[in-house]
Amino acid sequence: MSNTTDKPIVVMKRYELKYKMSPEQTAFFIERLKGHMEADAYGKTSIASLYYDTATYRLIRTSIEKPPFKEKIRLRSYGLASEDSPVYLELKRKAYGIVYKRRVQTKIPLVEKFFAGEGDVCAPGQINREITTFRDFYDELLPACLIIYDRVAYFEPGGDLRLTIDYNPRYRTSDLDLTTSMEGTSLLPEGYTLLEIKVQQSIPLWLTEILTEGQIYKTSFSKYGEAYTRMVRENRRREAYV
Repeated sequence: MSNTTDKPIVVMKRYELKYKMSPEQTAFFIERLKGHMEADAYGKTSIASLYYDTATYRLIRTSIEKPPFKEKIRLRSYGLASEDSPVYLELKRKAYGIVYKRRVQTKIPLVEKFFAGEGDVCAPGQINREITTFRDFYDELLPACLIIYDRVAYFEPGGDLRLTIDYNPRYRTSDLDLTTSMEGTSLLPEGYTLLEIKVQQSIPLWLTEILTEGQIYKTSFSKYGEAYTRMVRENRRREAYV
């Protein structure tokens, strides 16, 4: 049985570079960005991503080891979701620095059935086969971690350069539901942000100069990876008191 969606499937291939910024660096970066890039029409948008994993957290444990190839699957909503609002199931793979993403629009009840082994989340085709093969390969995938942040996206007029600044990235490992709240435990110190630069080829010279001037350095920070690491650390502390 197949379930079609209202919008076409999206396939993305790009490099994604991450940078942690202090409040001062964030202000500097935004000011220097003027004349080069513009914030998109949506402004600051709250985004929630529900990551699925095995019972032993196989996907994130592999990712933390930084292998040449790694993959994740997540269900994303823009703002607080409802049973009937559009959500996006994303299969994200990274191979030798290049990010490949398969993304389909769907609804929460269809996703729940899909992970229970019932039906599809999109129309038959290559992307549907990839997502279904992924699910079947890892067998039982369960909601594992909810990542939330407030994002401002910027675009380059006439170009393919895109970047985002994520404010107050936070997480939950309980109440794993996109429909309940946008609350969570902060992943960064107060006021810090996460910059992501998304390019097809290379970063333009003017952007490299801004990063250098602001002493903004690349990091391998993973929101889900950091949340998992904190969860493990907290579990070990609890065990130590037993």
